[in-house]
Amino acid sequence: MKFAHPLVTGKLIKRYKRFLTDVLLDSGEEVTAHCTSTGALLGLLTADAPVWLSPATNPERKLKYTWEMVESEGVKVGVNTSHPNNLVAEAIKDDIIPELKGYNKMRREVKYGQNSRIDLLLEEGSQPPCYVEVKNVHLRRQGQAEFPDAVTERGAKHLREMAELVQQGLRAAMVYVVQRDDCDVFDFARDIDPVYAQTAASAFAAGVEAYVYACDMQEQGIRLYRPLHIK
Repeated sequence: MKFAHPLVTGKLIKRYKRFLTDVLLDSGEEVTAHCTSTGALLGLLTADAPVWLSPATNPERKLKYTWEMVESEGVKVGVNTSHPNNLVAEAIKDDIIPELKGYNKMRREVKYGQNSRIDLLLEEGSQPPCYVEVKNVHLRRQGQAEFPDAVTERGAKHLREMAELVQQGLRAAMVYVVQRDDCDVFDFARDIDPVYAQTAASAFAAGVEAYVYACDMQEQGIRLYRPLHIK
């Protein structure tokens, strides 16, 4: 995935009201950027941390920038949660995720379960379709990537619904996209959301698949490129 325009650099001032981030650009201008993440962004909100913003392509948009990345411990970390679906779709098409090969049709945002929409639905002839749910990961603690960084009732609901799909004879897979490249192991943040962690364990025991991939984070673009071990 390539950025449409060169990113703009600056320093983080603060993130507030969940979706707003004040940034002091390197040019000296202070701007408010859109933050797509609804999570807590634990460990990523240090004042004066280097950040990268993408300029809005719509001249009518109120906020002229979107927060893309922040530097943490010398590593670029992606905070734009609108990218993982595209990154996984691109990786599937490029055969980067071998476990999800063999499908010639991909649909997005397909309804399933109780008022839910699956991120990606893979289909191929008469074989069972594969329902793929994608989650963004940016939290790193004690050298490992962790999810979630805040309580996610919606995430637990998706896991339960995916387990039901497996019980119906369909295929379901979680793909956790780690938008950073300084982790080799992935685990669930049980202290932050024990319900999600337990629901994930139950779903995986029921046959829901789980894959974790780290990203190569560059100012020019982002790509999924290597799997992480699930602890």
